[in-house]
Amino acid sequence: MESETNVLGGELDGCSMDPVTGFMRDGYCYPLQRDPGRHEICAVLTESFLQYSKAQGNDLVTPRPELNFPGLEPGDRWCLCVPRWIEAEAAGHAPPVVLEATSEAVLEDVSMETLRENAHEDGQTA
Repeated sequence: MESETNVLGGELDGCSMDPVTGFMRDGYCYPLQRDPGRHEICAVLTESFLQYSKAQGNDLVTPRPELNFPGLEPGDRWCLCVPRWIEAEAAGHAPPVVLEATSEAVLEDVSMETLRENAHEDGQTA
């Protein structure tokens, strides 16, 4: 991965290696030209978001071994698509964002104020 910057202006932290996330499955949420979904927001998944996403046609809970996808559960960290997170936030289901592991490219579409309002804090339960 090239050096990337997070929304706080520092070096981008990894989001998750268990389960392994990111468009490139390298644990990081950063922009790639070949990633039309923009998997750039590192979030701590909640039951509310997982059910919302499933209702929108994106089932993140069911394992898909053929796609090397383990299925996700509340508390997992995952790189989310920017448009889906914005949609979930508007509907009241946005999962908390790990600011240190969220790409600064997200600021093109989501204000820092909104990200801070939805920031994950260490020790916060998902």
